[in-house]
Amino acid sequence: MQDEPTPTELVKAVADFLRTDIAPLISGHPAFKLRVGINALDLVVRQLTQAAPADAAEHARLKQLLRRDGDLLELNRVLSEQIASGAVDLGTPGLKDHLWQTTLDKLAVDQPNYASYRREAGRGTSDA
Repeated sequence: MQDEPTPTELVKAVADFLRTDIAPLISGHPAFKLRVGINALDLVVRQLTQAAPADAAEHARLKQLLRRDGDLLELNRVLSEQIASGAVDLGTPGLKDHLWQTTLDKLAVDQPNYASYRREAGRGTSDA
């Protein structure tokens, strides 16, 4: 076990320092590049904290939906092939909910400030 701070805490601290202490001091194109860097650090924090649980939930849903075992990449490949062949469609029990939840989980990591994501995540339902 490593001592604290954790990698997540370190990356978050750097992003917060840049956002709070450095960003107000610069303008123009350097400020834009700094915001891009801060956004990248924020994305790393979200990946470190949210991606593994989301992947585990997606994996569990895929195993149930496909009634087979395999790693996440393999099961996604199988599902894609079944959708492409017409073997499954939105009428297949569980598929719509799986696709919707997977989309929301990916947006939570990649684009949590996306207005449509915030609206849908706030609804707490999957009636897309």
